[in-house]
Amino acid sequence: MPAAKTLPGTEGDADTAAPAFSPLYQQIKGLLMRSLTLGEWKAGEALPAETELAQRFKVSQGTVRKALDALTADGLLVRRQGKGTFVATHSEAQVQYRFLRLMPDHGPREAMQRRFLDFRRLRAPADIARALALKAGDGVLQLRRLLLAGDTPVVLDDIWLNARLFKGLTAGRLQAYRGPMYGLFEAEFGVQMIRAEEKIRAVAAGEAEAALLGAAAGSPLLLVERRSFTYADRPVELRRGLYRTEAHYYRNELS
Repeated sequence: MPAAKTLPGTEGDADTAAPAFSPLYQQIKGLLMRSLTLGEWKAGEALPAETELAQRFKVSQGTVRKALDALTADGLLVRRQGKGTFVATHSEAQVQYRFLRLMPDHGPREAMQRRFLDFRRLRAPADIARALALKAGDGVLQLRRLLLAGDTPVVLDDIWLNARLFKGLTAGRLQAYRGPMYGLFEAEFGVQMIRAEEKIRAVAAGEAEAALLGAAAGSPLLLVERRSFTYADRPVELRRGLYRTEAHYYRNELS
């Protein structure tokens, strides 16, 4: 087994040790990820210039640039021509629908309207606790909302959040916030959703859900179950959405 290699300027910090066979830019990427995880730079904030980061890590500017490019490709950073590199935020137009893959059959995607139906605090049911890596009986916030295209309901979301991370969140704050919900989580609670995993299946609409969506009972829907993660691969949100697809389709990109 190759001996561990410690980058210059990080001696004495066991967490920064990296295997000798790891490419140098990957090591720098790991160190930048660690700083993001620890909250050194918040959502929307600028990172130091490449020259400053190169001096900090005692590597070339090209190595830093390659690490920043990798984090940008992962969707964690945003490059702005002539301005620098910033921590990605769901409040920005180009990423605020990063996890919502529903597209209209015709024309460009437009912002959907939100209608909150329910908000409550409760002890996590067993399946929700497992999904959020909580202990049985830990507190969660549960909310239900509709997303509408114009006046037409398109998505019925049931959402569960780790209550400990969202102290002070209320139905009133959700309704009053004008931006994307993940933008609220970043700005007021310091919780940034950086990746998600989904399971999708076709289901038939039950009577109660059909009534809320303005669909016929038994009509086909997509059930999209999404688990969202913050830094350190920590699950913080579970949502189960029922999608109407008469005028929309689910779009994904594979590479």
